[in-house]
Amino acid sequence: MYCAAARPDPPLEKPFSPSCERNREPILAVLREHFADRRRVLEIGSGTGQHAVHFAAALPHLAWQCSDRAENLPGIRAWLDEAALPNTPAPIELDVAGNWPSTRHDAVFSANTLHIMAWHEVERLFARLPQVTTADAVLAIYGPFNQGGRYGSDSNAAFDQWLKARGAHMAIRDAEAADALALAAGFALVEDRAMPANNRCRIWRRGSA
Repeated sequence: MYCAAARPDPPLEKPFSPSCERNREPILAVLREHFADRRRVLEIGSGTGQHAVHFAAALPHLAWQCSDRAENLPGIRAWLDEAALPNTPAPIELDVAGNWPSTRHDAVFSANTLHIMAWHEVERLFARLPQVTTADAVLAIYGPFNQGGRYGSDSNAAFDQWLKARGAHMAIRDAEAADALALAAGFALVEDRAMPANNRCRIWRRGSA
């Protein structure tokens, strides 16, 4: 009987985020400065994986550890496998409401995550940072923030309404509330940099409070 040879599964089509392509260079400029002396980065909520391959290629001195919920890991792996960079280990599963890794990192990065999480998940993210960071770790978070309880622009106000229509737990977070959570975890704000499209990149450092 003739048996056809098994065909390999087609490669997974990589997920793609246009916003990652737009914001990666402004974010990279911040990371070049604040991650210049860092060695191990934990990215929380790697999403598509686009940021990881771009930043790891541009900053080869960093070991860039991707993490996300289980359902997002195949797409991240597709980006990492195609790039085949030596400083991007396999992505790990991390749900902020679940188990966290025990490995220590001297930098943490997250982009466009706080407004998607429920507030109790945001609180848990900051509370668990001491478990995964060194005593002098740097934390960089990119995304929209309110200042003094006010929207930074009309577009941010519209975006917030769109988020809340998608899920009642979503919202643009107040910068002061994030600072309070960071400070409780031992991280003090060292820079709040304005970014394109009414976003911010906020940098905290552990042990500088």
